[in-house]
Amino acid sequence: MSADLPWSPAEFEARLRAKESGYHIHHPFNKRLNSGALQPFQVRGWVANRFYYQQAIPMKDAAVMANCEDRATRRRWIERMLDHDGHGDHEGQNAGGIETWTRLGMAVGLSREDLWSHRHVQPGVRFAVDAYVNFARRAPWREGVISSLTEMFAPKIHADRLAGWPSMYPWIAAEGLAYFRSRIPLAQRDVEHGLEVAIAFGDTRAKQERAIEILQFKLDVLWSLLDAVERAYPDDLPEERRP
Repeated sequence: MSADLPWSPAEFEARLRAKESGYHIHHPFNKRLNSGALQPFQVRGWVANRFYYQQAIPMKDAAVMANCEDRATRRRWIERMLDHDGHGDHEGQNAGGIETWTRLGMAVGLSREDLWSHRHVQPGVRFAVDAYVNFARRAPWREGVISSLTEMFAPKIHADRLAGWPSMYPWIAAEGLAYFRSRIPLAQRDVEHGLEVAIAFGDTRAKQERAIEILQFKLDVLWSLLDAVERAYPDDLPEERRP
């Protein structure tokens, strides 16, 4: 095939999915987290810093939607915001991902104020997450959608936590794991929509390569987040600096 011709939709999707090799499931800190090797303060540090990303997701999604002139797409995309901010009475299953992550924080020993004040958020985490939100604000909406395609790789990381954490971290209350359980079917739904947009966007080789670059950027955001957390919470961190 000529280097100037677009890949077939199947090959383009395969190349997007091949980026899984750079997903943060392979990061050394995540490997330790999901093997039960972390101390409680390190788990708390991760939960507190990841919360900064979680609460930014609906802001990112709002930015994508604000840039989108297609009503049908907006009607589908708004569900992502509600998934995180909550539906209806915001109780129980309607609470939304931000609230269920808050409950995870409380289950590992953090207070609601610890999370919402961002007092434990590391500068590298803040920088990476803010860069992601700013990208969504400035990029054409289709590129913003493509940046969300790391959802392709998320079900496995959630399933690993659900399978391993109850025995590896028995001190974490089981109800605190509800976020991971809820995200598996939602991620699968979101990937279907995201791939539809990406395939339609990638009608030239240059645009397909641009899509892969965008996905790599998002992978770098998630990897950088864990780099910052790993540096902030070494095994020998003094007691007074532990969350």
